[in-house]
Amino acid sequence: MKKRTLEIMLSSVEAPENPSAPLEQYPTPSNIAADILYFAYSMGDIEGKKIADLGCGGGIFSIGASLLGADSVIGVDADESSLKKARENVGRFPVLSSYMKENRLQFLVMDVREFGMQADTVLMNPPFGSQTRGADRPFLEAAINSAQTVYSLHNAATEEFVTKKAEEMGAEVTAMKNYKFPIPFMFKFHRKEKTEIDVTMFRMERG
Repeated sequence: MKKRTLEIMLSSVEAPENPSAPLEQYPTPSNIAADILYFAYSMGDIEGKKIADLGCGGGIFSIGASLLGADSVIGVDADESSLKKARENVGRFPVLSSYMKENRLQFLVMDVREFGMQADTVLMNPPFGSQTRGADRPFLEAAINSAQTVYSLHNAATEEFVTKKAEEMGAEVTAMKNYKFPIPFMFKFHRKEKTEIDVTMFRMERG
């Protein structure tokens, strides 16, 4: 599958309804998700692998990883309404029906701090920490503790923190990719119809 084809397919994934501001439920755009997924795929971190999608929201990473041949995928989110939307989104892809029937694609209601399963790769877009300082910390901890390789999106200004946190947990940042992440008008405290923030995708590998 070409990256452009993946992006087009993921553009049909809908964001959860009634997003939460404290949880910073900003949906990952299909072009950014496709670029991260394809990069992870090219690194050998998706096909045939066990994938975890922490803070999965509408399931764009879970669906993308499944489309790229992951062995199994677990999407985790503390918000049950987000998981309902994720399951609805999977239904848009008949090709993934076997994943659901065989329980190879599952969505679990769970606080990320309670996640104790093991995976080969974690893909995630955690809260950026703009509403609650350090909100991304438990996601990083859960991800690095559970997987050999982690792909995670963060505010670009937190590069030093993410790198240091990874090192403290025995992991190394092996690649970074920068994006302009669009934030649409979603909450009453927003002042613009749309704004963009600089974000960085970190690939972290446990030693």
